Amino acid sequence: MANIRLLPDQLISQIAAGEVVERPASALKELLENSLDAGSTELNVALLQGGVKQLRVADNGCGVAREDLQLALTRHATSKIASLDDLERVASLGFRGEALASIASVSRTQLISRSANEKHAWRITSDGSDISTVEPAALDAGTIVEVNDLYFNTPARRKFLKTEGTEFGHCEESFRRVALSRPDVAFMLQHNGRALMRLTASEPDKRFSEVLGNDFAAEALSVDESAGGLRFWGMAAKPTFSRHTRDTQYVYVNGRFVRDKLISHAIRQAYQDVLHGDRHPAYVLFLELDPNLVDVNVHPAKTEVRFRDGQAIHRFIFHALHKALATPTGTSNLVTANQAPSNPFSLQGTQINSSYPTFQSQIDLRAAQGSPDFYQTLFGGIKQEFQNTNTDKTSGSETLGAEASEFGEPQQDFLLGFAIGQVHGIYVLAQNKLGLVVVDMHAAHERIMYEKLKNALDAQAVTMQPLLIPISFQADKLEVATVEEALSKGQGSLHQLGFDIAVLSPVTLAVRAVPAMLKDADVVALARAVIRDLGEYGASRALTERRNEMLGTMACHAAVRANRSLTIPEMNGLLRDMESTERSGQCNHGRPTWFQVSMNDLDKMFMRGQ
Repeated sequence: MANIRLLPDQLISQIAAGEVVERPASALKELLENSLDAGSTELNVALLQGGVKQLRVADNGCGVAREDLQLALTRHATSKIASLDDLERVASLGFRGEALASIASVSRTQLISRSANEKHAWRITSDGSDISTVEPAALDAGTIVEVNDLYFNTPARRKFLKTEGTEFGHCEESFRRVALSRPDVAFMLQHNGRALMRLTASEPDKRFSEVLGNDFAAEALSVDESAGGLRFWGMAAKPTFSRHTRDTQYVYVNGRFVRDKLISHAIRQAYQDVLHGDRHPAYVLFLELDPNLVDVNVHPAKTEVRFRDGQAIHRFIFHALHKALATPTGTSNLVTANQAPSNPFSLQGTQINSSYPTFQSQIDLRAAQGSPDFYQTLFGGIKQEFQNTNTDKTSGSETLGAEASEFGEPQQDFLLGFAIGQVHGIYVLAQNKLGLVVVDMHAAHERIMYEKLKNALDAQAVTMQPLLIPISFQADKLEVATVEEALSKGQGSLHQLGFDIAVLSPVTLAVRAVPAMLKDADVVALARAVIRDLGEYGASRALTERRNEMLGTMACHAAVRANRSLTIPEMNGLLRDMESTERSGQCNHGRPTWFQVSMNDLDKMFMRGQ
């Protein structure tokens, strides 16, 4: 048996480097965080050969004093903590005192720095384990760290590095993460002498747009909630901007990029009602809390954290994001007329206040007396202000309380405007202040019905509508067995959903009642869908973890079908219901329910003014 012995300092540093410096991107992350901790407002990054040949970070921070340069390359030497109490409430990005020493141990590193009270800068270099003496150097202010030939003295580790393009891709991602976390700091990224990204200090939304693209910014909604010393803010893309991968997911805890399972789960839970299948949401979100409530000393890479009260954090994040995603379309406000609001939830604060054409005010905005049942079934629950009507006895029609003024202007304005027609029985066309609104009527009505079903089930108030004549249909053995099992338990699960189904024979079922709000749906198809879910998942799972999927199926069967001709009042009823329904910007599968085409876009199509 070999004797126990102390390891040489160089080997200890190289072992530590294996945890802290997995690849050039890891070194870049540590250097950038050191620069931010130094109070830098400008950071310039230059890479050669994906950062393997050279990785250079220059900042304008407070610098390192001459007498501290030697310690800067020494393990477990840091200016950021001095006691256990400091560690438990650490607010800086770095604190271990390992990163720079680990990097220096596996590279040829040069550190040049000048603090505010120094007459000139000072330089120190390392060649693996060999550290030079401090000598004078030229530098206006701040610090430059230059890392050359990473892993030159550990060839076994170097051979695991990937191609130049791959390593640069990882470095660019590290750069993006840090740049997103500090919009108030200017950044520049160069690779092989070519400038690839220049970011000036700016507001968060502009920085998010610059780093993640205009498409993300156009499709994102703002999140900002505070409670009990917690703040959760940032931007989350609506479900229609979902991705096949998780490449646009950035979460920060007190400014530190993290990969935390608890936070990720809360975010997934918030999106689960609007994002199905294998799609992933996109977001840049920040959690701010007292440093005493979170432990960042979990892993050398510092991307993992532990919360003192994880359940409270989970609930707070879920409710904050769920609230943002659930914002009814009607509470959103319009942006300027030259910008098409493809995101119905990002339009905060403006109200339409311009005149519509006089013919628009003459439209009958309520259903005709001849079809009240259809209207009530299809678009029941419309806002109270639309129920205050005046009856025109001579014409037999109803007009809204928001009737036109003598100048032809509606007294009340609406985000989705007023219907002007229908295209192929699929799309509703409406006019609002910005221009043209195009609505997928089936997708929109599906979301409306889905939200109503959810609310009714939550309130245990799914009203059952008995059928005058029960509808029987041929069923297979599994369907009959599922209903028999439900009947043996008092049909509780079916009644909860608003159904009364009976077994007439070994191969025949009869539907005696359906949910009142779904009475115009295809009863047989609707019953089969519910029975299938109950049979596949069991009543317990179907009404708990699979509930939303089952209600979504029911809503789809009940939604108005394509090629269904609607009257103008029915179209307006749909628009008003969309404005008062949570998450109405997308259907149950995450697809958009409406788009805005601005007057500016229409003018461009017809080359007006050119």
